[in-house]
Amino acid sequence: MLSKALLRLGASAARHPWRVIAAWLIAATLAVLAAVAVGGRTADSVSAPGLDSRRAAELIERAGTGQEGMTAQVVVTPLDEGATFFDDDDDARTALTRLRAEVKRLPHVLGTSDPAGALDRGGDTAVRGGLVSADGRIAVVRVQYPDQSRLSAEDLDALVDLGDRLRAELPLRIEMGGNLFYAFSDPNGGVSELIGLLAAAAILFLAFGSLVAAALPIGMAVFGLTIGVATMTVLAGVTDVPTFAPVLGSMVGLGVGIDYALFVLARHREYLARGLDPQAAAGRAVATAGRPVVFAGGTVVVSILGLAVANVPFMTVGGVAVSIVVLTMVLASVTLLPAFLGAAGPRLARAGRVGRVGRVGRALRTRKPGRLARRRDPAAGAAHAVGWRRWIGHVSRHPVPYAVGAAGLLLTATLPVLGLRVGLPDDGSLPHSRTERRAYDLVAEGFGPGTNGPLVIAADPSGDRGVVDRLVTTVAADPGIASVAPTHIHRATGIATLVVFPTTSPQDKATADTIARLRTEVLPTAIGEGPARAHVGGAAASLSDVGQRTSQRLPAFVAAVLAMSFLLLMPVFRSILVPLKAVLLNLLSIGAAYGIMVAVFQWGWGGALIGLEATVPIVSFIPMFLFAILFGLSMDYEVFLLSRVREEYLRTGDNGTAIVEGVSRTARIITSAALIMVAVFLSFAVAEDPSTKMFGLGLATAIFIDATVVRMVLVPATMTLLGRTNWWLPKWLDRMLPRGPVGTDDTDAESTGEVPRPRLVDR
Repeated sequence: MLSKALLRLGASAARHPWRVIAAWLIAATLAVLAAVAVGGRTADSVSAPGLDSRRAAELIERAGTGQEGMTAQVVVTPLDEGATFFDDDDDARTALTRLRAEVKRLPHVLGTSDPAGALDRGGDTAVRGGLVSADGRIAVVRVQYPDQSRLSAEDLDALVDLGDRLRAELPLRIEMGGNLFYAFSDPNGGVSELIGLLAAAAILFLAFGSLVAAALPIGMAVFGLTIGVATMTVLAGVTDVPTFAPVLGSMVGLGVGIDYALFVLARHREYLARGLDPQAAAGRAVATAGRPVVFAGGTVVVSILGLAVANVPFMTVGGVAVSIVVLTMVLASVTLLPAFLGAAGPRLARAGRVGRVGRVGRALRTRKPGRLARRRDPAAGAAHAVGWRRWIGHVSRHPVPYAVGAAGLLLTATLPVLGLRVGLPDDGSLPHSRTERRAYDLVAEGFGPGTNGPLVIAADPSGDRGVVDRLVTTVAADPGIASVAPTHIHRATGIATLVVFPTTSPQDKATADTIARLRTEVLPTAIGEGPARAHVGGAAASLSDVGQRTSQRLPAFVAAVLAMSFLLLMPVFRSILVPLKAVLLNLLSIGAAYGIMVAVFQWGWGGALIGLEATVPIVSFIPMFLFAILFGLSMDYEVFLLSRVREEYLRTGDNGTAIVEGVSRTARIITSAALIMVAVFLSFAVAEDPSTKMFGLGLATAIFIDATVVRMVLVPATMTLLGRTNWWLPKWLDRMLPRGPVGTDDTDAESTGEVPRPRLVDR
């Protein structure tokens, strides 16, 4: 039924191409207008219900101290190397006073710290308050903003513009940082998207030898990406969409969109080579290649939506946003692309090798069916197909050494996962060209690394008047705490907030250990058995908590995705071992990608090649996100390849022939598709943001491994070893499973009567 619906949909779009293209143009225009009118900006809210850091934030919100809002910091040092802020008559202190006054006048600024005023009251006051370094060379103006919901990127722009102006007027080096930058800095994805598109266009041209054929998938992907990202922007007007979502959506959207278009376009050109007219060829291409596109896209979406099991809202919303882009690409593949194919007409058949073979195919239409069947596939007689047949035949003749060698290689690449450490790269991992990194370094130099990631302890004394003093004493005595800022107590509620500075940087494992020790040992000791309660919050604590939750729930999420994929693939291939093998091999390739990420980002191996200036932990939510996306993308290749293998097995009844023919016939397309994805993902691996680098490198590595080692070595080797048991299915289970395979050519072959169906079920 799905095939017939797709056949009608594709043929109709090809017959009326300009109507369909106009409809997509209108949809894209409306989406962009809606994004401009009601869309919002991405915003990060790294928290989750039930976490201790969230309880601390709720207490701070009750007290209304303003510390629950956004913050920024302006870090300054005199340009004159001999000057310090301790000198009363020095121009540096005058400049510091003016800078603080101008920052305070910015829109939405609730207040600022006053290092110059603290110096006037005595140098010790400024040093103890963490406003001026002990040597008097570095000063910090902390800027307090309201809650993020009341701010926008204009507030960040105003602060940055002020800094640019004052740098030219004051004798100070001025750097800026803080979570205002983290929340409203736009990810640098535009250049990466352009590089990815250009690389994809070059690969498509080499694959098809035609500018027209190369342009169609690119055009479809641009349409889909425009609508998908615009819809994501509209979603941001309703809820908090994390800042990584547009970058990740663009990355995945370009990859899957061009890939899906490539598979449909390749099948369309095959049908043109058989002599079908463009409209019929487009309809048949959508009916055959479009089925695995729908299935694979659905698998990606379901996998990503499974992120909801982590119960981390920003991950769930990010998953929904990326899923919107993927769904848009699937819809474009079965409607917009066939419209493009219909508009292109016979020009696709005249271009390149496929065009020449197409003319041969039309000349052979009246010849014997057997000879036509042998020559109808444009790739069948091509040199590259012969080369792939030789390679797959070679692997099939030596399955044991290839299976053992490839599996050993991937397991070795997976070993670094044992040292995986999750966290969040801080501003210290940004390139030195960014003001946030320079501010981070100045603060670490003047006040210690922990000053860049203060913790906020919120306490509700509940009538216990001595609890705050005990908290200050016990917290300050902890070896992981460098200093404790003056306590703020809200008069109406009695809620106290303590800002404490660890001795280690925010991304250091020792900081996470300090947070855990405060919660399990220090705070319970200070509070005792009374009704008072205290919680540890702040950005560093929130990120640590989210990392722990995602790590705890990752095994359950992985198990759920594996089980779901196995159950989805069983009715597709009418087999138990084929989907089981697919699940295990996909897991192996993803594990290898994780291992390579650990080696690059945590150990620094080859980090300079992607512009990584310092080792960083793996971002806490990336392993779960990557698994969801990669498992869905791996299923793309699995469905396309194994569907063709199954088609050949249905036609011949011979497992060895089916493996060689099925893999070799899909090898060129899978290789081209993988190269496109790798090129798109690697273009994001050179971005400034370490999180974007991780997404790009992780996705590129996994796809490369999956399309080479797994698909071209492990799949033929293991399927050869399994023999006919690949297609074993108990009779009772066959009756229970739904019908309607999702193969690439089953329906087409059966409808023409060319494929005798051997028995695949254990009777």
